[in-house]
Amino acid sequence: MAKKNTKRKLIGLVSNLSGHRTYYTTVNTQNRTTKGQGKLTLRKYDPVARQHATYTETKKNLGRNEVKPRKG
Repeated sequence: MAKKNTKRKLIGLVSNLSGHRTYYTTVNTQNRTTKGQGKLTLRKYDPVARQHATYTETKKNLGRNEVKPRKG
């Protein structure tokens, strides 16, 4: 069973080359202040572009749980 009372937040990493969210990781919210630190950036392999790219931090569920308009 997963821990619910955790200080870590799940984030997704989006490639600057292809725009795909390939990697997911967790960050500690207590160690990261909003003033001093910006978004997490890592250099990782992009399987879509087949080369190393810079990945930046985004929300995990970006664009997943949006309500779509009805057709009728």
